[in-house]
Amino acid sequence: MTYQRIRQPKLSDVIEQELERLIVEGTLAPGQQLPPERELAKQFEVSRPSIREAIQRLEAKRLLTRRQGGGTFVSEHIWTSFSDPLLNLLASHSETQLDLLEARHALEGIAAYFAALRGTEADFARIVSTLESISDEQTAQNIEAEAAAVMAFLVALTEAAHNVVLLHIVRSLAPLLEQNVLQNLKLLHRREEVVVKVSKHRANIVDAIVSGQPEQAREMCHAHLAYIEETLLDLSREESRRERSLRRIQQGNNSSTT
Repeated sequence: MTYQRIRQPKLSDVIEQELERLIVEGTLAPGQQLPPERELAKQFEVSRPSIREAIQRLEAKRLLTRRQGGGTFVSEHIWTSFSDPLLNLLASHSETQLDLLEARHALEGIAAYFAALRGTEADFARIVSTLESISDEQTAQNIEAEAAAVMAFLVALTEAAHNVVLLHIVRSLAPLLEQNVLQNLKLLHRREEVVVKVSKHRANIVDAIVSGQPEQAREMCHAHLAYIEETLLDLSREESRRERSLRRIQQGNNSSTT
């Protein structure tokens, strides 16, 4: 019997695989700068040429990119799977916004469930921090910043679920999701009591996650989004009634002047 020689992996291969793992799991986020080669070599306990070779291969895969002025960064387009024209097209149709809200039931419901099941103390601290940011922006009455804070909350929720596929989906949809959140907030802010209730819903979702109640977290998430959808439809009907009233008044004014 002859035995084949066991081939030891090259150090650069091991480093490449480890960096890929960190990118896949989201530890290295899009746009994040990597430590200098010298520091990476020290952390991995290898030579700088091995680090350099691994980085060059990841650059060839378009996972990493070098910028003018120095520094290696995780590609900012790594999660992009929707083209700008498609995003603009989807965002311009009102029906799509309701479709997206329905899709959020699946994404956020499962994220809340697994966050309660698998989340760490660090995950919970990050979720609570994003929740506080939403409250701060509401107080400042900055709707655009509030929408960005809500998106950060959704990403933190998904990160806490520790499901890399779910995280990739949410990050690839981030521009469309944030635009949906912004459009919804502009309407919801017409009713102060609605904003208060929505904020309370989020707080209850976080409480269920932090206390390790996955089923309750998912149910609260669904109830939260169902309330938003119901309120948006009601506001839409209210807007239609207002427009009809204005048209009747205008027609009446035109008739009286003829």
